[in-house]
Amino acid sequence: MSILEIIDLEVQYGGVRALRGVSLSIEEGEIVTLIGANGAGKTTLLRAVSGLVQPSAGAIRYRGNTLLKVPAHELARRGLVHVPEGRIIFGDLTVQENLDLAGWWRKDRPSRIDDLDRVFAMFPRLAERRTQLGATLSGGEQQMLAIARAIVARPNLMLLDEPSMGLAPVLVRNIFMTIREINRSGTSILLVEQNANMALTIANRAYVLQTGGIVLAGSAHELRRNPEVQEAYLS
Repeated sequence: MSILEIIDLEVQYGGVRALRGVSLSIEEGEIVTLIGANGAGKTTLLRAVSGLVQPSAGAIRYRGNTLLKVPAHELARRGLVHVPEGRIIFGDLTVQENLDLAGWWRKDRPSRIDDLDRVFAMFPRLAERRTQLGATLSGGEQQMLAIARAIVARPNLMLLDEPSMGLAPVLVRNIFMTIREINRSGTSILLVEQNANMALTIANRAYVLQTGGIVLAGSAHELRRNPEVQEAYLS
């Protein structure tokens, strides 16, 4: 069963068509990755799904229900959470306060405490820095916090935009291990990632986006073996 369906999606910025008739789907429990060059429209697609930009045409369905014109904060209540490029944490709040805000709409305090324990076990560095301001964290720690906030929101579908950007190789491996762990816990994931090799290693399926349109689609294994993909994104 599809948790997300995107059908003939178009997005325009002024006279520029950022997305041109994009169609894709994510099944329950999958990791699906979008790969493509800078400017291909990957971030725009995630922003359209999460309600941050309005499409000019097409449909977006989450568990069979339309997402068009649904406010972004309401999507979080429904279990769709976006971890944007650049982390965008609250720098003047502590780690603990950032995490508390992530579940602001949840009334089930005991399970919220359980989720905090879970993310601190997943990211021991955050547990050590729970009283530290977000702005004082390293880039890797800020990325951990951005993902931890999403986990506390209890998502069914997580949109991840460039989670490894700017991180040291050892942290990149840790982030991808975390993504796989989140998926194994039952969360479906739509992943945008410049590190195509790592993304295709953990994904079930993949789409290649080029100048606003999908040019290739298939299993992650198939695309890793595709000569065009190897030459453009894996070499």
